[in-house]
Formats: sequence, C-alpha cells, structure tokens
Amino acid sequence: MIIVCQKCRTRFHLDDDATDKSSFVARCTVCGHLFSAYKPNRVQEITFLDLEKTRRDDASDHVMTISNRKGGVAKTTTCLNLGVSLALHDKKVLLVDFDAQANLTLSLGQKQLPTFYDAQKAFGKPLDDFIIATQYPNLWLLPSGRNMVLLNKLYFGAQHFEYMLKDRLKSVKDQFDFILIDTPPSIEFYTLNALTASNRVLIPCQCDYLSTHGVDQVMRLISLIRKNSNSHIQSRILFTMMDRASRSSQLILSKIKDLYQGQTFHTVIEMDGALKDAQILSMPAIHYSQKSVAGTQYLELAKEIISNLDDSVPSAP
Repeated sequence: MIIVCQKCRTRFHLDDDATDKSSFVARCTVCGHLFSAYKPNRVQEITFLDLEKTRRDDASDHVMTISNRKGGVAKTTTCLNLGVSLALHDKKVLLVDFDAQANLTLSLGQKQLPTFYDAQKAFGKPLDDFIIATQYPNLWLLPSGRNMVLLNKLYFGAQHFEYMLKDRLKSVKDQFDFILIDTPPSIEFYTLNALTASNRVLIPCQCDYLSTHGVDQVMRLISLIRKNSNSHIQSRILFTMMDRASRSSQLILSKIKDLYQGQTFHTVIEMDGALKDAQILSMPAIHYSQKSVAGTQYLELAKEIISNLDDSVPSAP
C-alpha cells in the first residue's frame, strides 16, 4: 500500500500486512510530521464492467480534463464558462466535478447532492442516476461533495485505480457532445483518473512566472500517462487572467508560446471583473453579463475547440 505525508507530500510504500488496522498514525521520516493513514480496503476491490476492454478502448475525443498543478489559475472558472459556452453552441455538455472541494458544484448553486463516490458505492446503479440537469439548457452536472475525499483514501494505490472514472463514463459518454472534468491542483487519485479518461487536456495558465512551473509539471505528468495508461492523450495551454496592459504578462505569454509551439489556444482569456461578480452569484460570466469580455472570449474558445475537432475528423472517401 501507499501512504502520503499530508505536509511534505512524500509517498511511502508499505507492505499490506504491515498493520491489520484500517487506519493508523504514521510519522514522516522526511519532515517528522505525524499524520493519519488509511489502509486500502481490499474487500472492496475496484470492480470494472470490463477491465480489459476499458484499457483497450481509446478515451473519447470529446472528453476533456481541465488541469494544472498550480492553484488559482481559473481551472473551475474555465470548466464552468467553457461548458456553458459549448452549450450555447448547441452542444450537449456534461460537467464532471472531480474535486473534493466541490467548487464547480457550488459555482452552479448546487450542494449536498449524491456524488461520484455515491455512484461508486452503488455500483449496480447506472451513472445516469447521479447526473443532474442544471438551470442552463444543454448543460448537465455530475456533482462533487465532502464524501469525495473518501475515494482517495479507499482506492488510491489499489490495482488499476486510475481506470475507475473512465470505466464509469463509458455508459454515458455517447449521450454528450462534450464531457469536461474539473480536477484539483494536485497529482493524486482524482487527476490521474481524469487524465486516463480523457483524450484532451486543457491547461489553464495565468500569465505570471510561477504559472509556468505548473504547466511544466502537468506536461511531465501527461508524458507519463501517455506511456502507461492513455497513449492518445493530447494537451493544449489556455492563457487566462491576461492583463493586456502588463508588459510582464506579454513577455510570459510570448515565452510560453515559444516553449510550447503549436500547443496553445489562439483564444486568450483576459482579466474581467465580471467573472468575480458572476462567481458571487453562482453564475457563468456570459449569463451574468452579455458584455463580459471574458464571457465572450470563452464563447470564442468554444468555437475554436469545436473547429479543431471538426478539422481532426477525416473526410469521407
């Protein structure tokens, strides 16, 4: 089994028979921190509909993860506003809140709903039973909540744990034109599952120096995922919270475009006070104000993504 220090994030590999307790206190040999650890429940081994088929099947082109190791770069804001924008382009969109903080769920004014954790515990029930329609046309949500943290405690390190989300989405992915997955700013159970389930990764990057490190970390992780569990995964960087008047922002944007040529979106999301105002009211920016600069830019981003997918489909002979 694998346990992770909650302070310095060092991972330790222990024999499964090192303790017979389901939970215990461990001391990190690196930083000395005392933390609670949980033994994976092997009685509840992950059950897949068809594991071998799950591993062989390519992730769908229309399943996209929103991810960055750094927080505060507008991951959840992008997931919500891009999802709404795709829906406004007459696409059926499922938003998957795969973050135990449940910020995406709260941004839609929802709380205390059954989550993916509940779906996994009630494996005999279809995932449809846990998906809700939002107040916006063509937009659905698979909510998150406090109990989502138990997924990491129960399953992280279990055999084939990274295929859990991909396996469950198989039953519903044909119902939607796009599935967008919001992830936490960490590389553990949730992000690894999301990347394994997706063929595309959108990496929001604020135009500041520290954000470049988050992009580099995600790119390295994607390379590992490509080798181990998802050989077809692609990535593209989205510049967010851009300050056109800032010379440093312009320089960083130019630097990242040079480093990752051909891997950035043409659309750039600018700083916009309407985004924060809309968040307070649990609304997407474009529904809060049709004059929102960022809201219209997310509409342009949706158009760019749809165009890219259409261009990638081979024409009929």
